[in-house]
Formats: sequence, C-alpha cells, structure tokens
Amino acid sequence: MSSLHRSPPFRAEHLGSLKRPQHLLDARYKDSKSDSELRPLEDAAIKEIVATQQSLGFHGISDGEYRRHMFWGTFWPSLKGMREVQDPPLDTFRMYVPDIAAFMETGHKPGESVYCVGKIEHTGESTYVGQVEYLKTVVAEDKWGDIKLTMAAPNWYHLRYVDGKAYPRHVYSGDREYFKDVARAYQVELDILYKAGLRNVQFDDPNLAYFCSEKMLSGWEKDTSNTVTASELLDLYIDLYNDCISKIPSDMHVGVHLCRGNFVNSRHFSEGGYDSIATELFTKLNVHTYYLEYDTPRAGGFEPLQHLPPNKNVVLGVITSKFPEMEDKDEMKARIYAAADMVAKGSGGSREDALKRMGVSPQCGFASHAEGNLIDIEGMKKKLALVRQIADEVWPGEP
Repeated sequence: MSSLHRSPPFRAEHLGSLKRPQHLLDARYKDSKSDSELRPLEDAAIKEIVATQQSLGFHGISDGEYRRHMFWGTFWPSLKGMREVQDPPLDTFRMYVPDIAAFMETGHKPGESVYCVGKIEHTGESTYVGQVEYLKTVVAEDKWGDIKLTMAAPNWYHLRYVDGKAYPRHVYSGDREYFKDVARAYQVELDILYKAGLRNVQFDDPNLAYFCSEKMLSGWEKDTSNTVTASELLDLYIDLYNDCISKIPSDMHVGVHLCRGNFVNSRHFSEGGYDSIATELFTKLNVHTYYLEYDTPRAGGFEPLQHLPPNKNVVLGVITSKFPEMEDKDEMKARIYAAADMVAKGSGGSREDALKRMGVSPQCGFASHAEGNLIDIEGMKKKLALVRQIADEVWPGEP
C-alpha cells in the first residue's frame, strides 16, 4: 500500500459508480421508499463503500453514486429552463446516436429525457453538493481534497436530439447561444462545489467517444437535417467544455471519462479507436486528465496517446468493469508500459517520464445505471484489488 500523498489523479483510480447493495436497490425500486426513508439507508451504504475503497488502497473516494438512479444524477432537470419528460417522443431523437440506437435494438425505449423549454439558468441550489457534504463526514478532513465527484457531461442533452429539438428556436437562435447559458450554469455549479471543498471533478462523457464510431459518423453524414458536420460539432463541444471550466481555481482538478457505454447485461453502445479525435481531444480540451476506456479492441490501440501534451495525464481503463473474469496482471502491466512508450514517443521523453503522468483503472463504472453490470460486489472488489496491485507494481509507493 502507498503512503506518499499526491494530488489527483492517482495511480490507482476507479470511475465513480460502484455496485449498490441489493437491500438498497430493493428499498428504492421494489419497496418504493420515500426519499426520507431512503436517506439513512443510503448513508449507511455509502459509509460502508467508502471504507471498502479505503481498505483497498484507493484515494479518489466517491460515494459510489449511491444516491443516483443513473450516472448523470439530477443536475440537468434542476436547472431553470430544463424539464424532464417521461416517455419522450421518439421523433426528437437521432436514431443513429449509439445509446439511442442500442435502446431501439433491445426494445428499451428511452424512459425519460430532459429538454430545454426556456432560458437556461442555474437556480443557485446544487443537487450535487449534498453528496460532497456527506462524504466529508466519513472521510478525514485532510483527505477532503481527494474526494471525487462525477458530473454529467454538458453536451449530454444535445447530441441525442434531432437538429432543432434540443431547444426551442424562439429561446435560442443557435447552438453557440444555447451552449453559452449551459456553460454559465456549470460555472455556477463548479463554484458551489469548490466552496464546499471539492477539488476533484470527473465529467462522464460517452458522447465524445461516439465521435470515434464510424457507424455514428456515417449516420450523421446521411442525415440531411444536420446543419454542421460531426467534426464541427466536436469542436463546438470542446469549446463548450472549455467555457464550463474556464473559471475554476487553479487547485481544482478536472478530468473527463470517455467510454463506449454501459447498458443492460453489460452491453456497450459504440466502437472505434481514439485516432480520429485524438488531436482535438488531447490538445484543445482544457482538462487535466483523461480517463480512457482500453479494456477491449473496440477502443483501438495506444497510438493516439502520442498526441497527449506533456502537461496532461491519462488513466488507462485496461480492467473491464463489465464482467467478472479476471485479467492477467502481468499482461495488464505490459499494456501500461506499451501505452507509456506511445506517450513518450509523442513527447520525446522516456518511458519513465511518461509513467509519471499515467495511472490505471477499470474501463468504466460498475453501475452506470442502478442495477449495474454483470458482476457482483465481491467480483467488483476483486477487480479493484487488481487495479491497486497493478498500480503498486508499476508505481511502487505511490497512491
């Protein structure tokens, strides 16, 4: 186990969402307990999963997203001008966007979605901050800066909608005007969280990885209703992110997690390597750390890591969170060294220099949706223990 303290990111990371205990799932969904009845059950479960993370040697502690139904939480419907719609109309969706396509293929029509219905504005009340405040009661004060909160991507309720359906045209004349208000809302949220003591933020963004999907890009090109190319939209999303985080203090760490989806029965949504977006992603997006899926060939090779600038970090998700079968530790270490060689090739440094900006993690969360992947809690613990063992051998003595 490591003892040396460092700021995020850590050598051993996980991606925030963790398997929920069955009694908590039953209380929420089977017994339909009220929020007030759920609260003490959530508190106890969070306290236990925090202790589990600490016992396994993890430092970027999360609450497992135990208070959430889905990984993005309740940020979007809490904003003025946004409204959650149950049983949303199918004609508002781009059917070739990977998560929507997967829903349709498996007969899982989107149960709810959030739509802009007026000018977007943060209310001044955060639906995330309570999660941070409770974690502070179960984590030592000198470790509060390590607490990691996962946040919804600022483009989440844009890519999925047919052009013209993400917001009313009488409210916003175009994407840039819409994104400006979205960014202001995120700026307020990040300020509230910072003042509450949060220093470690991870945006969860499958959308960015969708731009690696040839299937989606083909669908985009065939869609004559689109007013921008997919490449132009990716640039808009990067500008949106940069605006969202433009006012964070210098001691707030921000990372972005790209994955290809978690769905029922551990299904993924999209495939494709990072090659086509690597330059824009790594050089134009002003985050500190990239948490990248790399557990299967669907994420491509390590060559795109040559574009990682010398001032940025990458955490390699080489351990799958989808299935219980255990990876070979030595094989995973070899993959990390191969990735480090690519980072070094791009920056002109050594493998050792590259490793100073790297870490290891599962490829995604274990429970992006409440029920979670096809792995039980004990299986999850074994995976996390493997991540820690790999980190201890590649980066001995470091957290």
